[in-house]
Parts: sequence; C-alpha cells; structure tokens
Amino acid sequence: MAEAPRLIRIAIADDHPIFRDGLKRLLESEPGFKVVAEGADGVEATRLVREVRPDVLLLDIAMPRMGGLETLMTLEVESTRVILLTAAVEPAELLQAVQLGARGVLLKESATRQLIDGIHRVMEGKYLIGTEVADDLAQAVRHAVPQQPRQYGLTAREFEIVSAIVAGQSNRDIAEHLSISLQTVKHHLTSVFDKTGVSTRLELALFAIRQGLVDAQ
Repeated sequence: MAEAPRLIRIAIADDHPIFRDGLKRLLESEPGFKVVAEGADGVEATRLVREVRPDVLLLDIAMPRMGGLETLMTLEVESTRVILLTAAVEPAELLQAVQLGARGVLLKESATRQLIDGIHRVMEGKYLIGTEVADDLAQAVRHAVPQQPRQYGLTAREFEIVSAIVAGQSNRDIAEHLSISLQTVKHHLTSVFDKTGVSTRLELALFAIRQGLVDAQ
C-alpha cells in the first residue's frame, strides 16, 4: 500500500479577514494541505512561527504593526518557508525579501494553481517567483550594488556564465552567445553551483550580486 503524502502545514498572516478566510478554504480544498494558524500582522506571524512551526508561512507585505519585510528580519525558524503575497511590490523590496530569506513572492491576483504548485515547489527547496514579478526581480538584481568581489575559484568562462545568469539569459541563450554547446553550459553551471554553494539560478544571481562576482549593469 502506497504511503500517504506528507501533510503540509500552512500559516497565513494577512490583515484582511475575508482574504484569509478565502485563502484558507482554497488551500484546505487541496489534498495534503492544512492551515494550522492565522494572524493579522507581523507580530502575530512571528509568534505563530515560533509556537506552531508551520512548514509554510503565507505572509502579506503590507500589514499594521509590522509588515512582511520587517517580519522576515525577525524570523529565526529556518524550517518555515516564507511566501510573500502582495497586491504590489517594488523591485527593491522584492530583492530585499529574497535576500532576507523569502522562498517566494506572488501577487495576490495570481492564479490559484500557481500558488498551490508554488507551495509544493518551496517544499522541494526551490524558489517561487510569480511571472508578474519576475522581470522586477531581474531588474533589481541587475541594478544591485556589488560588494568587494571574492573569486571562489571560478574560471574566466564560469564568470561569463554567471554574468549571463544575472542578465536573465537561458541556457540556450548562453550557448548561442558564447558559441558553446548546451551540454557545456550545463557542465559549467554545475561547476559554478558546486563552487559557490548555491543550488538554483535565482540563488546564483542573488549570490553573484551580493558577492560582487559581476559588475552592476
């Protein structure tokens, strides 16, 4: 007999009761999801995460007493994956949210399926960046100010790969631009991941900016 999938325990922090209630009903209609706590602001969210230890926290950015970004600064439970839900977000706020540890950012108007699939993605250790805010994140990353660079043992070609990732290029784009095979791009990218300790393209882009691996563009 197949083993039942692990229950994903979710907390919601949003100052609009009607939105919270609708979101809870939506999530609990999905097999394997259970809303275990609700809060109306960042202060309550911080307490809930500490006491309930949910797998996922859906966190509104704009809330009274303590907003989403400030809440991210106070959270210490690494086992809880935070997904920010917002009506609108500035590129700089988006970059800051991911740097502070958010595993995802979605607009509240995003499709239901995108949120449900996104929760599964962050539980797998991946990032969730809604299509509506992906360009804003790319813009913020490109304009971030790099710190004094460390080399991390990267080769000249690997630096080119990193720069292309920060610029938002796909593996195929990189292969065409550098006149190398797609398989070679993947090989270089795997090597870069190993040397820098990141595991996704988004993490690499953010890491590259923070560590000064590429020039701000």
